[in-house]
Amino acid sequence: MRHFTSSILVALLGLTAAYFWGGPNGLLMASILGLMEMSLSFDNAVVNATVLKNMSVVWQQRFLTWGMVIAVFGVRFLLPVMIVAVVTGQSLQAVTLMALQNPDEYAHNVQSSHVQISAFGGMYLLLVFLSFFFEENKSLHWLVWVERRLAQLGKLESIEVATALCILLFAQYFLPPGQKLVAIISGIVGIILYVVVKSVSSLFQDNGQAEGGAHRAGLMSFLYLEVLDTSFSLDGVIGAFAITRDVVLILLGLTIGAMFVRSLTVFLVREKMLDEYLYLEHGAHYAIGALAALMLTDMSLHVPEWITGLTGFLFIVFSLWSSVRANKRSRGAAV
Repeated sequence: MRHFTSSILVALLGLTAAYFWGGPNGLLMASILGLMEMSLSFDNAVVNATVLKNMSVVWQQRFLTWGMVIAVFGVRFLLPVMIVAVVTGQSLQAVTLMALQNPDEYAHNVQSSHVQISAFGGMYLLLVFLSFFFEENKSLHWLVWVERRLAQLGKLESIEVATALCILLFAQYFLPPGQKLVAIISGIVGIILYVVVKSVSSLFQDNGQAEGGAHRAGLMSFLYLEVLDTSFSLDGVIGAFAITRDVVLILLGLTIGAMFVRSLTVFLVREKMLDEYLYLEHGAHYAIGALAALMLTDMSLHVPEWITGLTGFLFIVFSLWSSVRANKRSRGAAV
């Protein structure tokens, strides 16, 4: 429980604020949003843990503090405001006032940007999925008959980027003519951002022993986690408007969920859960691949949020079950 103390405190403060802001209905809406955020982001916590376990304790703590500020005010408030400002051509101040004073119009503008948001987030998450399974040196496989073949394809240079681009071109084919270009541009931006962040992060990690190298490596891993969290959260931010149009309640509810997800990430690292459950990381990446596919599908065909959450949850549960079975077989063989 010590890993979740701060999350429980944030939840109590957030729910109290929601009650004073919107009464019993505000309390209910914030609670639902918090639960929705947690259900949609469990796979995010597992993938974050795979990166966080290689970071120093200092950067792990910064992920919980600085990263939380970025996740709450940057991703869940400022980023949607910036997207609406770009789409509508209004200033940030005007859009912020719109969000507070005219939430229906603001929600409409956010939801009308779902093609750009889905293309960007879908491409970034797709590359996270492809890069994991196209790793030619990966020796541990869960779904062996699939993963061994994907690992062999990893010998091809930049195969994950080429695959992502092909999928993006296929996905935009089903869009109306007026939305094809914005989808392609947004998707390419997601691809470029992934390649740049991962490349710079790898460069600093390779030079980690040089003066300042470890700090820069930690910084780039931190930035990678924040962009990853952004890609995961975009879908949830849009879905939140289906529950309530009140941006204050949305901010409070998603903050509660985001804090629990980050505490869960630290819990997985500190308790070495990824070492105990061998296939948990695999299940999380399959969940990411499914989420990417659903986000790209959502550009032309609406996908309910419950399908997104349930799909990721099932992959995680199945991977946990497989890990437990593998551990039992290993203990039996040892005896």
